[in-house]
Amino acid sequence: MTAVPADSIKLGTFSYLPPMTREQVTAQIEYVLGRGWTCGIEHVEPARATQTYWYMWRLPLFGELSAAAVLEEIDRCRDAHPGHYVRLIGYDRLRQTQGLAFVVHRP
Repeated sequence: MTAVPADSIKLGTFSYLPPMTREQVTAQIEYVLGRGWTCGIEHVEPARATQTYWYMWRLPLFGELSAAAVLEEIDRCRDAHPGHYVRLIGYDRLRQTQGLAFVVHRP
């Protein structure tokens, strides 16, 4: 089985677009927070990136209203796991599902 280049793996929302700038990620975080959703951060090594389950980075950020605080937590996850994919999840507590999920860091 041939390895798939990391930049060609499609992992959810926005995967077909070029990598987002920090400002674009901030805008998406503000969208999630503005809808009253809870942000969560997950990470996984490249070999498992297309699998269903990723590792949760700490607990979801319940009650967090600051996009800067969410970005800081994303940076902490990325710094702790530089060789992993990192994604942001927007949990919709009313519908009890993910409203948004996209990769914010590719190794």
